[in-house]
Amino acid sequence: MSRKYFGTDGIRGRANGLITPELALKVGQAAGLAFQRGDHRHRVVIGKDTRLSGYMIEYAMVAGFTSVGMDVLLVGPMPTPAVAMLTKSMRADLGVMISASHNLFEDNGIKLFGPQGFKLSDDVERQIEQLLDEPIDKRLAQSASLGRARRIDGVHDRYIEFAKRTLPRDLSLDGLRVVIDCANGAAYKVVPEALWELGADVVPIGVEPDGFNINKECGSTSPEALSKKVREMRADIGIALDGDADRVILVDERGHIVDGDQLLAVIAQSWKEDGRLSRPGIVATVMSNLGLERFLKGQGLDLVRTPVGDRYVLEQMLSGGYNLGGEQSGHIILSDYATTGDGFVAALQVLAVVQKLRRPVSEVCHRFDPLPQILKNVRHKGGKPLDDSDVKSAISDGEKRLNGHGRLLIRSSGTEPVIRVMGEGEDRILVEDVVDTIVSALGQAAA
Repeated sequence: MSRKYFGTDGIRGRANGLITPELALKVGQAAGLAFQRGDHRHRVVIGKDTRLSGYMIEYAMVAGFTSVGMDVLLVGPMPTPAVAMLTKSMRADLGVMISASHNLFEDNGIKLFGPQGFKLSDDVERQIEQLLDEPIDKRLAQSASLGRARRIDGVHDRYIEFAKRTLPRDLSLDGLRVVIDCANGAAYKVVPEALWELGADVVPIGVEPDGFNINKECGSTSPEALSKKVREMRADIGIALDGDADRVILVDERGHIVDGDQLLAVIAQSWKEDGRLSRPGIVATVMSNLGLERFLKGQGLDLVRTPVGDRYVLEQMLSGGYNLGGEQSGHIILSDYATTGDGFVAALQVLAVVQKLRRPVSEVCHRFDPLPQILKNVRHKGGKPLDDSDVKSAISDGEKRLNGHGRLLIRSSGTEPVIRVMGEGEDRILVEDVVDTIVSALGQAAA
């Protein structure tokens, strides 16, 4: 059974287009019914990022959950990993994050977490989808059993304390000048304060959300502003989060970008040396650079690959017993601490290595030379461009040309109408030509 509403990371789309108050209300009702297990009073934690549409979706979901008898705890703008953590620590039956992650303000989305703080399995999402398309009038709560809703104060302090405890108690960031870009998103309050409490000289940017400027020319998907600020302030390091703070990209003291693959390499080597890796390897996706795989092999570590999506990384980590995994895009999962990607906690692990080695970030965070990797996106208006005969032929020809000297990965995005074409190999000119040929064929098929 194919999924109608859920993509690779919850439900996402244009606010008041796909993500309407009606849909949000139904999701609240359906998810609420799916997670009513037992006779206890059920509760749900709802957090959000800073998009204008967050208010609309939040209150619609409150109506949905309370109508099926669930109490609602509203925590306001908070990072996605904080909502996952709070869901478990507050012993809620369900957690909700209202966010479209790294997308611009026009989009929004709904991410759901189970009582242990993990994203839902495909099977549970299918159960919710089935309820979404069924009449549930007869399953609504009786008047006396309706849920209540209230806002919870002090949750920012809980997350700050949680993040700080992922570092040794005697480790201080004293002497480090850190530029932090919060993407005008969910972390705009908690992360600068946490860095300050850890002793860093903090230079915050992207901390003035207005409902419209989330991820706009800032954050992990647009790190140019961070690079500029790091050079201007002569900072030691720059940290860029995305709109809901579940991914991170770093910038070294020269303003050069450090992606998720390098971060995984830094943490993996550090944790191996400290005996903290639960297995001799890590988990990453098919997008991670071949250079990372070769580096890890030199360290005696395996790289287990999964499909794109941090949920698949986590599933493999849990089934294989790994405690470190992530994506090139900056989703880093440290399962000793968190149940989902946490951009800030991942950054803290790297900062700990920087403080330990007392070397510039440009040295600490350059563990391998990545192979040339070209990634291009082709936007389409629907249909199945990948089924076009000319596209299939271009892909087949490209694979033959790269045979033994690189790899191709062509996939549809799970969050937007885009086909991503990635080529990787030792010969950049060859890789670029192969990718461009496939992109051209896709463009014609999409038109």
